[in-house]
Amino acid sequence: MRIGLLCKWLESKPRTSRNFANSRFSPLVRTTEHQEKPLNMPLGLGRRKKASPLVENEEAEPIRAGLNVDGLDSGRVGIAEGVTQEGLPPPPTNLRPRLIFHTQLAHGSPTGRIEGFSNVRELYSKIGEAFGIPPAEVMFCTLNTHKVDMDKLLGGQIGLEDFIFAHVKGQRKEVEVFKGEDALGLTITDNGAGYAFIKRIREGSIIHQIQIINVGDMIESINGQTLIGCRHYEVAKMLKELPRGKNFVLKLVEPLKAFVCVCVC
Repeated sequence: MRIGLLCKWLESKPRTSRNFANSRFSPLVRTTEHQEKPLNMPLGLGRRKKASPLVENEEAEPIRAGLNVDGLDSGRVGIAEGVTQEGLPPPPTNLRPRLIFHTQLAHGSPTGRIEGFSNVRELYSKIGEAFGIPPAEVMFCTLNTHKVDMDKLLGGQIGLEDFIFAHVKGQRKEVEVFKGEDALGLTITDNGAGYAFIKRIREGSIIHQIQIINVGDMIESINGQTLIGCRHYEVAKMLKELPRGKNFVLKLVEPLKAFVCVCVC
């Protein structure tokens, strides 16, 4: 009798009083120690930042001839020395994505538009076409600055929105240097197209004391031996092997400075 009354009493209770949602045994909500909070958050939070598309070459230093394009839906498209990173032949020119870059001559010029290059030599050729100068006049390029800033040197990577500044040959100079120490204090790099130039000069070194030698100067010859076409490590080896206690002659070419016209003979 009592059991029957209890059952009737339970059935008469409103169903809304059974708050399973707040119960630890709720069949509707499962909780664990590592459960994340609901995704009800301001726009942009909790999302991984999308990497910017890059044009990247094989090495940051020294500059290499290959340029590779990342950040496209089709994956890696760029070509380094005529072969893709997977070892496959490069795609036909008409199948490559059209990437347009803006460029200026670092000493001052109108803005040009270049495209269709896949390595450093082709880049210099396109710059030459844009400004009507021989590609051999281009020494190196910097990104987003017209200054001779080796931290902005084109060679590590280039973003699709980066602005290319081309530094061309300027004044030639000949310097006689006395090698009083084994180390001259130079860091040498090359542009991937046959020119080796000074990337850094150590403070207090032999070269640092010679004011007419500057960062960005191309080393054209040592003691009359031409260095055009040499890699950076070949030039560094020649400088290291110079006998201590003797003079040697450097022929240098500095980047053309602003407000000086380009003269092509």
